[in-house]
Amino acid sequence: MITAEIRNLPAKDKLVLMEEIWDSLRTDEIESPSWHDDVLGQRQRKIKRGEAKFISLDELKQGR
Repeated sequence: MITAEIRNLPAKDKLVLMEEIWDSLRTDEIESPSWHDDVLGQRQRKIKRGEAKFISLDELKQGR
């Protein structure tokens, strides 16, 4: 199936297709890149030092 065919599907069929794709990914072994661990570690250290700033989802959407 090509992108043009997908675009022409009714929304209900697109949702079914999307669910099938997600289901197929559940059995795939997907490794996170090593830099993910680095970023998470930096964020955890920042939280422990009290340097992290938490914002609401609304603030994030407003670009703060």
